[in-house]
Amino acid sequence: MRYFDLHCDTMTECALKNIPLRRNFLHVDLDTVQGWERYVQCYAVWLPDELRGEPAWQRFLQVAERFSQEVEKNAGCLRQLRAPGDLDSLEESGRHGAILTVESSAVLGGRLERIQDLRRLGVRMCTLTWNGETELGRGVLAPGNTGLTDLGRQAVPLLEEAGILIDLSHASPELFWDVAEMAHKPLVASHSNAKGVCAHPRNLEKSQFEAIRNSGGLVGLNFYKAFLNDLPEKACMEDVLRHADYFLSLGGEDTLAMGGDWDGADLPADMPGLSAIPALYELFLRHYPEALVEKLFYGNAARLFREQELL
Repeated sequence: MRYFDLHCDTMTECALKNIPLRRNFLHVDLDTVQGWERYVQCYAVWLPDELRGEPAWQRFLQVAERFSQEVEKNAGCLRQLRAPGDLDSLEESGRHGAILTVESSAVLGGRLERIQDLRRLGVRMCTLTWNGETELGRGVLAPGNTGLTDLGRQAVPLLEEAGILIDLSHASPELFWDVAEMAHKPLVASHSNAKGVCAHPRNLEKSQFEAIRNSGGLVGLNFYKAFLNDLPEKACMEDVLRHADYFLSLGGEDTLAMGGDWDGADLPADMPGLSAIPALYELFLRHYPEALVEKLFYGNAARLFREQELL
């Protein structure tokens, strides 16, 4: 089985609580995936809304340093992916891949020159907001009806030029459409579900998914209970399939991927962590052709990163 996941907060947990990546009590650990043919994980540096300015930058550096330490410590089975060709060589070497990402443009502290620092450290994707508002724009749970700020409009082309995918999970509707209107690269929502299945404000409208699809981008299915089911206490693995069915009905065969939100979400009882992925894979195989399941679990994400010459 091959699995490519667009979002987890695991590395932030490892850094803040001094937890090893190889073996732990988190949703993600390397021992769980020892027998998998291929595993690529985007590790987000999560910046909560109360962190702004220099404290946000220092938190990023703290987690990025822990990321580098874990890659080095687990070099026998893990490799950071940061340059064109890295994904191909990973597939030849048999190791698992780690991609550094950022959750919230608060990391910049309003300083656009830091985009080049992110690039230098290997960041390949960045959400413009978490739930609140940053210097670049408004998150989905912040009051108001604004989208990108003037600084945000300057940042979008700079992020694209730096080879950093713009992630629109957590974006307000206005921010989403502001970015969609001016972006030249594919749009990504790394961990967002379908509002047509579950009405949570973090989920995507039909028109938003279609815009991402039309851009050649990706949407990663999120396993958070509150995003899976309007009655979160009843959420289960079958709900992931319901969201997949909906997105696929909109022509999402080449758009849909996985973005579990590991270690940043309350999960259904039958999805305790990465250990649930083989069962989820089997569930999808009972409903879809194997070639399609392979695209959803690995191929679509791998294709985008290759096509954009990021990995």
